[in-house]
Amino acid sequence: MKIIDFETISKLNIPPEICVKWIDESFALQHHANLPAKVCLHLPENVFFTTMPCHIPSIHRFGTKVVYRYPQHIPSLKSEILLYDDQEGRMLALLDGTWITAMRTGAVACRSIELLRNSKTSNYAFIGLGNTARATLLCLLSNHKKEHFHVSLQAYKNQEISFINRFESFPNVSFSVVHSTEELISHADVIISSVTAADNLIAEDSWFKEGVLVIPIHTRGFQNCDLFFDKVFADARNHVSQFKYFNRFRYFDEISNVMSGIHPGRTNDQERILAYNIGIGLHDIYFASKIFEMTTTPDTIELFNSTEKFWI
Repeated sequence: MKIIDFETISKLNIPPEICVKWIDESFALQHHANLPAKVCLHLPENVFFTTMPCHIPSIHRFGTKVVYRYPQHIPSLKSEILLYDDQEGRMLALLDGTWITAMRTGAVACRSIELLRNSKTSNYAFIGLGNTARATLLCLLSNHKKEHFHVSLQAYKNQEISFINRFESFPNVSFSVVHSTEELISHADVIISSVTAADNLIAEDSWFKEGVLVIPIHTRGFQNCDLFFDKVFADARNHVSQFKYFNRFRYFDEISNVMSGIHPGRTNDQERILAYNIGIGLHDIYFASKIFEMTTTPDTIELFNSTEKFWI
């Protein structure tokens, strides 16, 4: 069994374009994977603990990610991944999930934007400027080097300054800073929200213009959109089927069906579309498997290495 820490993964310098490629590959395997719904424990003060299992038969891997949020942590979201071989039932690795969670989430959001934005999109709004937002924009800019992106940010505790500075070396992006949520939402063609806690709705119905694409990565704050947006997509049905308004969606489908061409995504530039990319273990296990194969970290001792039957 390997222990693959954050530093080891970070030093691999995996390009954002490869992350998007891995998302394509893993989505293509979704309908042949065993992907149970995640199980989430909710604690007071917006604390949660979630388990996300998945088995991918074609690559002979299964495992689970545990992800948890404590507001006092830095970062507030942390995770670990257990990776196993399905032929021998052997534990292959324990991986830190910090980099994997951020980059696979950003890559999925990138793909959703590419698939579902309207043809006249010119303004991208980001709400929540942490690592998930950075990963999303990093994937977009790296995957479309010849396309220019204009990004709007809301001023908040100087976080917008740090965000802008992160992308100062990219020639294909420009930024503007606004001072109200209404201004941010009402002018946006694509809205990417990665806030991890929201007790109230973020925007009023009337603020969303025709043709808008909204990607609430952590699902918070956009429940009103469930009731009047033209289409809703998600990375897995069983991850959103318990949503309060699921049975009132006007149209629902999985992102993988759009990617494969089985079902259409956007069919005109007037549709308001909601994409719930809330994260599935399929991507975590696929990324973990790829990283496991890339690392030269030596095996550590097995947690239980006896070949004899154990008796109490």
